[in-house]
Amino acid sequence: MTTTGEDRATAPTGPWWWTRWRGAALDGGLALVSAVECGLEGVPFAREAGIPTALGVVFGVLAGSVLLVRRRRPVAVVLVVIAVTPAQMGLLMGLVGLYTLAAYEVPRRVVAVLAGMTLLATMIVTFLQVRQDAARADLTVGNWFVPFAAVTTSLGLTAPPVLLGLYVRARRRLMESLRERADSLERELQLLAERAEERAEWARREERTRIAREMHDVVAHRVSLMVVHAAALQAVARKDPEKAVKNAALVGDMGRQALAELREMLGVLRSTEGQVPAPRGERDAGERGDVPLAAVGAAAAAAASRAAGDAAEGPGLSELDELIGQSVAAGTAVELSVEGEARAYAPVVERTAYRVVQEALTNVHKHAAGARTYVRLAHRSSEIAVQVENEPPSGAGAGSAAGLPSGGNGLVGMRERVVALGGVFVSGPTEAGGFRVSAVIPAS
Repeated sequence: MTTTGEDRATAPTGPWWWTRWRGAALDGGLALVSAVECGLEGVPFAREAGIPTALGVVFGVLAGSVLLVRRRRPVAVVLVVIAVTPAQMGLLMGLVGLYTLAAYEVPRRVVAVLAGMTLLATMIVTFLQVRQDAARADLTVGNWFVPFAAVTTSLGLTAPPVLLGLYVRARRRLMESLRERADSLERELQLLAERAEERAEWARREERTRIAREMHDVVAHRVSLMVVHAAALQAVARKDPEKAVKNAALVGDMGRQALAELREMLGVLRSTEGQVPAPRGERDAGERGDVPLAAVGAAAAAAASRAAGDAAEGPGLSELDELIGQSVAAGTAVELSVEGEARAYAPVVERTAYRVVQEALTNVHKHAAGARTYVRLAHRSSEIAVQVENEPPSGAGAGSAAGLPSGGNGLVGMRERVVALGGVFVSGPTEAGGFRVSAVIPAS
């Protein structure tokens, strides 16, 4: 896991308030140099002030040592600088203190006030010192020289460290913002990878559901007709040999059709399995970390789903006559009525309408064998409507399908197919005691 900018800022590894040992060593070195400088400058200060030299040296050493806490108390360091300015000591302490004040998270108003105070104090001290030096040396200078020297000296000692500190503060904030943005992007990439894995899992579930629907449609209808014909064959085997031979031929034809459709579906599954692995370039990129493996998996799953759907287009509306003819041959009276002008639809629309009729007829064979059934197909401007309705089964017909099992997934599969295309699906018993299945499927 990558350490964020906040973690880096709040993870000290140095002593006391220093985040690093390197920073502690730097501040210690600066404080030592400043203490030596101020101690040496304390000698002339003691002479001019009329105090013992040792006291002036101790005062200078203590004042210069304040740089040790410059990161912790930058305001206090600058206040000490202002306080010792009249003693003409603390050049290094002033430069480092103003830089630290501007570079660290001190309010800009405070920085401006303290920098202004330092500038004013330095200007006054320099003005007095230059005038005294000129008087002692009996130098004749213009009236402009002393103020000019005071202003330029004070600006030279104050402005550069403040401007440098402000620049470092702005750069530090920029780096922190870039760090935070990188951390945010990393978190977003992790979320995208998780979502890609979820999408891949969803695509796999959808593919399994689609395959289950296709298998159910192929097997249930064909096998149901085979069972009906086998029952009829058993009933007429001795009484009408010719009809028994005809029924046996129908059972064989339907079995071969079921095997052919199953073989086609298994072929699609094998071709899909061959397409699941990502191309070599994507696999290598995923192993190197350039592309999230989850995203590659999601793309592969989506490609597999599309390939399977495109390869197994399945039957269309042009095969409805053959489908109804098989039910008629099984002894079920089925009437087909078509309204509107027939036209070409998308393969998935035609396949869905065909499967609705097929599954509805399968349910008729299972639960109302021999009942008169009406299949209505309506071609409309922007949709296609399908309705399959059967009358109540007769006593003899109802008993002929007693041996057919029912898993209860037929209506669910039809509803899923139609709703997936944005259509409407309704099913239920009629007032006359039959059953009706209706579906309206958008044409595009």
